Amino acid sequence: MYLERVNSPADLKKLDMRELELYAGEVREYIIKVVSKNGGHLSSNLGAVDFTIALHYVFDCPEDKIVFDVGHQSYAHKIITGRRDAFETLRTPDGLTGFENMRESECDAFSTGHSSTSLSVGLGLARARDLTGGHYNVVSVIGDGALTGGMAYEALNDIGASGTRMIIILNDNNMSISKNVGAISAYLGRLRLSRRYKALKTTFKTGIDGVPLVGPSLVKVVERAKSFVKKQLPITNKLFEQFGIKYYGAFDGHNIREVVRMLMQLKTRNHPAILHLVTNKGSGLYEAEKDPEKYHGVEGAHRAAHKYSDVVGCTLTELAGNDKKVVAVSAAMLPGTGLTAMKEAFPDRCFDVGIAEQHAAALCAGMAAGGAKPYFAVYSTFLQRAYDQLVHDVCLNKLPVRFLVDRAGAVGADGATHQGLFDIPYLSSLPNMTVVTPSCGEELAAMMRWSLSFDGPLSIRYPKEYVTDRPVPPVEYGKWTVAEEGRRDVYILAPGSRMLDLSCGSGATVVNVRFIKPLDTAFLDEINREGNLVITVEDGMLRGGFGESVLAYYGENKRCELIRLGFADKFCGNLSVEGALAENGLTSENLEKIIAAHDKNSKILE
Repeated sequence: MYLERVNSPADLKKLDMRELELYAGEVREYIIKVVSKNGGHLSSNLGAVDFTIALHYVFDCPEDKIVFDVGHQSYAHKIITGRRDAFETLRTPDGLTGFENMRESECDAFSTGHSSTSLSVGLGLARARDLTGGHYNVVSVIGDGALTGGMAYEALNDIGASGTRMIIILNDNNMSISKNVGAISAYLGRLRLSRRYKALKTTFKTGIDGVPLVGPSLVKVVERAKSFVKKQLPITNKLFEQFGIKYYGAFDGHNIREVVRMLMQLKTRNHPAILHLVTNKGSGLYEAEKDPEKYHGVEGAHRAAHKYSDVVGCTLTELAGNDKKVVAVSAAMLPGTGLTAMKEAFPDRCFDVGIAEQHAAALCAGMAAGGAKPYFAVYSTFLQRAYDQLVHDVCLNKLPVRFLVDRAGAVGADGATHQGLFDIPYLSSLPNMTVVTPSCGEELAAMMRWSLSFDGPLSIRYPKEYVTDRPVPPVEYGKWTVAEEGRRDVYILAPGSRMLDLSCGSGATVVNVRFIKPLDTAFLDEINREGNLVITVEDGMLRGGFGESVLAYYGENKRCELIRLGFADKFCGNLSVEGALAENGLTSENLEKIIAAHDKNSKILE
């Protein structure tokens, strides 16, 4: 097996081209085996295997810097760079992360996780090289889906103006997570056809080379013929060339020999260059090639049956059926956020704008100003990319945009870059913003129905999955409900299903904090008494979070003992939801200890 022979990029360089192709097949099989067990990004990684092998064959990592955009297609890179055996621990507690991570290996030039950043990072590395007198190469890998993000064009503008030596690999598989949309996707589709021109040109040149004593007149004929072919195939690369970046493509990204040949040439260039590679997402696995969207992210062996996103899709489709003003927006995440059903039922009212969260939020603001009822379904970790639009376009204008904040709280296997731990602090700090969280799937549906008539910015946050349902009283603005009756001197204030699950059974009175903002101040006043213990628990950061809001409200008037539990002021990289909660004291055992300590202190005071 070639897989066992490659322990580093140096070992890879010992293989010939035929052996590299066989090695690529073994890498694919290994990725499929591990991802089937552990979960992870499958289609994107299978499509990147061949050109990743070519990259490591040509360049010398870690001295040369390779930055994968998002990093969710870096599995082959991990396997090649000394992490083959550790790859079995992918996305498990204390195991390898699913993205590039600088703390994991010196071969990971940058820690990644979000889209459209690799060009800016790559230019930064190249400029640092030039400033410090270095000589290493910089390669930024970016997918065609990531080119829907505006940040990529800010970087292209700067790269072209700088003239700095670096290589951009455009991995064009016509997919991001959902199928790519928009003008950029259409443009790249036309560029793919340029391979027809390249094939015709090569055939023509080969024929001419065989003619002896080629004179100037025949050279002119050749040039006119090339011009004619170009006119017959009106394909241009003006987008990249006008940025000042030399374009090469499009080439077959699965032809290792051809990619190696092009990289060897580009390695000697002293200007920024873009190499356009056409790949098949899911290459090597029939099911993934046939349905790359379905196999983009695989849950692994312990897939849960029910998701909040399923409730979102069903309820939003229901609301749209009853109200023609209801519209849905996605940033290239239709399946992940549950909007596939809405898109099928109401294609003219469900908009996928590509990987462009800033645009999506401002688009919703514009639609709300025009009288529509927009719902933007987005992961918590991606919504933070649209913070300025939240402030300036939505909240400042007090527009009724409904943000469906998916994957809120700890996320487990996706790691530090995808934790949904920051939305409570940044959303709660915004004037005019209301923040709610359901305790179960039924309550999510009830909140969405209630939101139709709510006149102002609204965020509904929920985790990836739900298991049980609870009784759901009617939603009343700013009011909490009691989820479980218990002691009248100990209260646990629990926003969301996870916090309620760990709090129920503690013996305390457990409160379903449906509204994180505004606070139910009448309830807080009622329980603010000498001898009472109030515990706030939250699936988010303590700093600026729900518990801090309660503490600020009580201020100098606090009479009860208040203890706040939540995530500490550091990035959470734990690859297990349970492990992340335990690290931060969010367990039923810790609640029992806190209550027992309170009872002991109360007896001492007596």
